Amino acid sequence: MDLTVPPGAITVIVGANACGKSTLLRSMSRLLTPRAGRIVLDGKDVHRMPAKELARTLGLLPQSPIAPEGITVADLVGRGRNPHQGLFSRWTRQDDEAVAAALQATHTTDLADRSVDELSGGQRQRVWIAMALAQQTDVLLLDEPTTFLDVSHQVEVLDLLTDLNHTRGTTIVVVLHDLNLAARYADHLIALTDGRLHAAGLPAEVLTEEMVRAVFGVDSRIIVDPTSGAPLMLPIGRHRVTVPTLPAPLGQL
Repeated sequence: MDLTVPPGAITVIVGANACGKSTLLRSMSRLLTPRAGRIVLDGKDVHRMPAKELARTLGLLPQSPIAPEGITVADLVGRGRNPHQGLFSRWTRQDDEAVAAALQATHTTDLADRSVDELSGGQRQRVWIAMALAQQTDVLLLDEPTTFLDVSHQVEVLDLLTDLNHTRGTTIVVVLHDLNLAARYADHLIALTDGRLHAAGLPAEVLTEEMVRAVFGVDSRIIVDPTSGAPLMLPIGRHRVTVPTLPAPLGQL
């Protein structure tokens, strides 16, 4: 596989289950070592970078993170500041401000003193995202950050990542299952199949009926999302299918 993540953009990775999305993200964050080739960040091989230097530049929110038993929300979010701490350095006002901003951005400030163990799945997910934000890296990798979230919180999280990209210029790479949210929020869309790169580019170029059939094994119709102008995928199953007049396919308006 040979791919480039555009700097300062939001890249979304999509594909069927077990196609290699998480493996790719873990390789990019150097949790996995490639058998051949290199992962390069700003011209440097990530496996040759000092750990703290990499952690100040690149943050990762994995798919199923595990919190220490009994830890409070504030303490967990504060762990995101570890890469900025020296061997003998103390907690600073800048650290306090970074944690407070991350809690506020994810609407978890009122949870700060609660144990992470007591939270719902959706609350816990937002707290993990807050920890990643507190790290304040130039590159942020997120593996299915909308898992466990209802639709309103899914949109809220993706809006939050878009705000982060627009205000700080953070390069964001995120794995999503929802093709329509992926197409709406991505500047750059990557589709994987069987551990290979099937397509990469603008959402309107990548999200096609051919791609959905090849990558997901589903027939579909691609139309224009009337809200965002992005491509919108309508899956076609064996049941509940009629033949109404649909909006014009993408590119024929």
